[in-house]
Amino acid sequence: MVEGIGVGNRYWVLRHGKSIPNQTGLIVSSMENGTLEIYKLASEGIDQAQLAGELFLKELKEKAIPIENVRICYSPFSRTTHTANVVASVLNLSLDGPQCKVYEDLRERYFGPTFELQSHDKYTEIWDLDEIDPFMRPEGGESVADVASRLTSALMQIESEFQGCAILIVSHGDPLQILQTIFNAVREQAGPDGGDLVSRIEAIKVPSVLSQHRKHALLTGQLRAVV
Repeated sequence: MVEGIGVGNRYWVLRHGKSIPNQTGLIVSSMENGTLEIYKLASEGIDQAQLAGELFLKELKEKAIPIENVRICYSPFSRTTHTANVVASVLNLSLDGPQCKVYEDLRERYFGPTFELQSHDKYTEIWDLDEIDPFMRPEGGESVADVASRLTSALMQIESEFQGCAILIVSHGDPLQILQTIFNAVREQAGPDGGDLVSRIEAIKVPSVLSQHRKHALLTGQLRAVV
């Protein structure tokens, strides 16, 4: 059990490498579009994923964590699948093997039809809304609280399937910001015996916590140990 959090694994997060949507300045957040091959990594993103994989391998060696204890859990979008595949190759793992698994709940935050395939410049409109009320949804899209709920489901599924593993979560900017916000807030709760993990997460799903998710922003291809 990881002290102060109540999880049975160690966690790293990795934002996908620079993707073709990043390169072209498009918001691609729906499952329908996000899983299209045309929205995978750009060549710079492949290099970023390679470097992230090498950094992860270095950290595993420093912590004496064997490769057989690693699990790569990734979003089904083409840019995250591509990233996970590159990292798996660095670790000499197969994305189709037992140590790698796709989780739909790790997908990109859906920003709604008003923003889909629009300019990246519109992200600021969403984040401004998040600061005011993280429970408010962009029209037809997901709120911060919505994403927190499905990330909790993903986390509980991972925790039920794996114990004592080094978990690498390969996902997207907003989901990973929100996941880190959850982890940090749970860690800051007083005492290690504050109830089961789901209850502890529910207790911190309040506007004052969730509205701060941008503080945990990641660059494309950035790896971060979180628990």
